[in-house]
Amino acid sequence: MVPDAGAPLRELQLYVQRVSDRWPIERAHIGDGAPRVVVLVSPGFDGVPWLERVRQAEALWDADAMGDRAEVHCYTPVELERKLEDLPRVRAAVESGTAVSVRDITS
Repeated sequence: MVPDAGAPLRELQLYVQRVSDRWPIERAHIGDGAPRVVVLVSPGFDGVPWLERVRQAEALWDADAMGDRAEVHCYTPVELERKLEDLPRVRAAVESGTAVSVRDITS
């Protein structure tokens, strides 16, 4: 899916890269709407308190460059599977949002 004008692909890739400098991001999905729903998936989140993950990832989001603030969700792959059932906004971001990969930036 191609991001809209409010969230240029390059800026989304740079955001995922900044987060990847801290944790190995396996998947990243950015949903539409305000605030943008950001779902980050990493096995590296295991053992890191949820609030710490979220605060660090939110601090890396540049609302000016992205065109809006973010509601960041940071999950391990196992946690994500549970949250997809429980949280409709997370499910929508994963199913119909923009999938962003750090590999897109380096190639």
